[in-house]
Amino acid sequence: MTTGDRPQTALVDDSGDGPAVGSGAIVDTVRFAGVADVGLVGSRWTPPEAPTATALLLHGGGQTRHSWKRTGDHLAASGLRVVSMDCRGHGDSGWSPDGYYDMDILAEDVHRVIADLGGPVTLIGASLGGLTGIAVADRWGPDEVSALVLVDVVPRYDRGGTRRIRTFMRSGIDGFDSLDDAADAVAAYLPHRKRPRSIDGLTRNLRRRDDGRWYWHWDPNVISAETVARIPVDDLDDAAARLRIPIMLVRGMLSDVVPDEVLSAFRERVPHAEITELRAAGHTAAGDDNDAFSDAVVDFVGRVIRPGP
Repeated sequence: MTTGDRPQTALVDDSGDGPAVGSGAIVDTVRFAGVADVGLVGSRWTPPEAPTATALLLHGGGQTRHSWKRTGDHLAASGLRVVSMDCRGHGDSGWSPDGYYDMDILAEDVHRVIADLGGPVTLIGASLGGLTGIAVADRWGPDEVSALVLVDVVPRYDRGGTRRIRTFMRSGIDGFDSLDDAADAVAAYLPHRKRPRSIDGLTRNLRRRDDGRWYWHWDPNVISAETVARIPVDDLDDAAARLRIPIMLVRGMLSDVVPDEVLSAFRERVPHAEITELRAAGHTAAGDDNDAFSDAVVDFVGRVIRPGP
């Protein structure tokens, strides 16, 4: 399935508590306890009627829960309770005190959130969040994860594409003099996106420190060489092949993380997975063409939904 030809203009989605535009849902902030009591912070959409099921959204490395703002609105409008969480080391969630971001720890964090929510959930994960979703779904089974959406990621991703992502992330470790400088860096990294008129949304992803410079709001240890080397590619590939829950891969056709040969290998390993391709999207598919992305996810969830508490 190929869809989407409307590139979006948003650089970073803004969010806040209160009514969600167009859905009638109430959005509030929720907190969970991760491994070693690391605090995890999420945004929750509660629809006006009893929710049909729950969707849990996991962002990619270097992002925050606010990257899912418009997707959360769409899903809540379809009757779902939605939770978008800041993974440890990102956004308003705590950082690992030892700087350790093993896949087992990330997966256990998510498992604890699902337990608090009273699963099962439809898990929607972008990039690192998608890999974490595979690990959770395999380890704890369909009673916790009843369906899985992978956003431009598969276990055997293209290493060159992810290297470009880490290079961009490392380029801002020393901070920026201004929000405009940060916006320039993002525009250079995502040349297929139209730069937005307002860059105020970047304040959701950056923090101004005492030295007056703006820094991305994530722990640099998330992209350390040691952390990247610990991603268990072979184990995740085997785990994905074992899954029997409904799976959809949303691939950005401009992506260098899931190019054609990588997609073909994934089809062979996980033949029951649905594939949706967005023409105007790259690796950041949900933000590049949010309307087409959200429509595809709402359609998929509506067809495979498993009611939960």
